[in-house]
Amino acid sequence: MVGESVEPKICSIDEAMKIASNLGLDLVEISPNVDPPVCKVIDYKKFIYDQKKKQKAIKSKAQKVVIKELRFGPNTGEHDFDFKLKHAKSFLADGAKVKAFVFFRGRSIVFKDQGQILLLKLAQALEDIGVVENMPKLEGKKMIMIIAPKKKK
Repeated sequence: MVGESVEPKICSIDEAMKIASNLGLDLVEISPNVDPPVCKVIDYKKFIYDQKKKQKAIKSKAQKVVIKELRFGPNTGEHDFDFKLKHAKSFLADGAKVKAFVFFRGRSIVFKDQGQILLLKLAQALEDIGVVENMPKLEGKKMIMIIAPKKKK
């Protein structure tokens, strides 16, 4: 009898409890706010299991955002820049966002314009595969810029 489709019927709570106990199942309240309340005779543990399974499937299909960081100094050399640019390209190709920042240590904060030029140069080099989400912005001792991968057509 379990697994069979049963016609819905209106009955009192006592009758519903008897039906549930005769079948060896649980009486579960589905919609308590309506009049009369809607209840269902089901195996509660199986119901909970199915709910968790559905939640897990939804969670696994959700897209996870990965952010990779690249750290520069205000006086980063050309070779180091090219090396980090290559990494940024691979991160964007994998679908991750890139958070590039210039870290100013001590008195190097006077080179804010060099840091901004460096980040804009990076953005220009990545414009074919990435989109600038946040333009370079100074936050404390860091100048931060975020680049997201372009959507594939």
